[in-house]
Amino acid sequence: MIANTIEPVLLDLGNFQVRYYGIIYALGFIICYLFLRSYIKKGKLKGLTENGLDDLMVYLLAGTVLGARLFNFVFYHPSVFWTDPVEIIRIWNGGLSFHGGLIGAALAAYIFAARRKINFLEIADAISVPAALALALGRIGNFTNHELYGPLTIVPWCVVFMTAEGCRHPYQIYASLSHLVLFGILAYVYKRQKKAGTTFLSFVTIYGAFRFMTDFFREEPRLMGISMGQFLSLIMLAAGLISIIKRRKN
Repeated sequence: MIANTIEPVLLDLGNFQVRYYGIIYALGFIICYLFLRSYIKKGKLKGLTENGLDDLMVYLLAGTVLGARLFNFVFYHPSVFWTDPVEIIRIWNGGLSFHGGLIGAALAAYIFAARRKINFLEIADAISVPAALALALGRIGNFTNHELYGPLTIVPWCVVFMTAEGCRHPYQIYASLSHLVLFGILAYVYKRQKKAGTTFLSFVTIYGAFRFMTDFFREEPRLMGISMGQFLSLIMLAAGLISIIKRRKN
């Protein structure tokens, strides 16, 4: 048994709190920026300069946060819209949906690419690699925030969280490890891909599969044995596989 004694709040300023969760997510965006800048220097992102990268990161940040936040409340906590709408802007409290963040980031990148006349798939490929690493860090953020824990268990590595009773599966750690594996796979694919879009579709497909499996160790409401996150991940998996098959046929 392991006790998670990490205090989520690093600095409390009254109405505003600095949480490890927020710091870790900010670190994730910094990692993405550094990776993309490296790709630009290596000539892997045609038409994108370092100045343009700054603009792209603004698009991605806005799209990711907006999409992740809206999805979280629309699909998981819709009552917040009329009970406590101000909570929607308190992103430091947690509550970011990956699937919404992915859609928001993809739309933002597409709009940016269209305006700059850059190949969207090249941008999506480049973002996918560091995004997997950022997601691994994000799950550690969930761990420090004492959220998204797993069901009760008696395994030796079970964790006691401040916000839940009993000893539980550390789902956040399982998910983080799966994202690290995904990062390694995508880095390999991106280095050897010959057609734009290969890495991005690999991300969509493999993430969907990994998320579906690891979410069995996450405590949340289920319908017919699967959660909303698993349902959305199955859609990702199916969409990715169909797209890959169509590309191979063409």
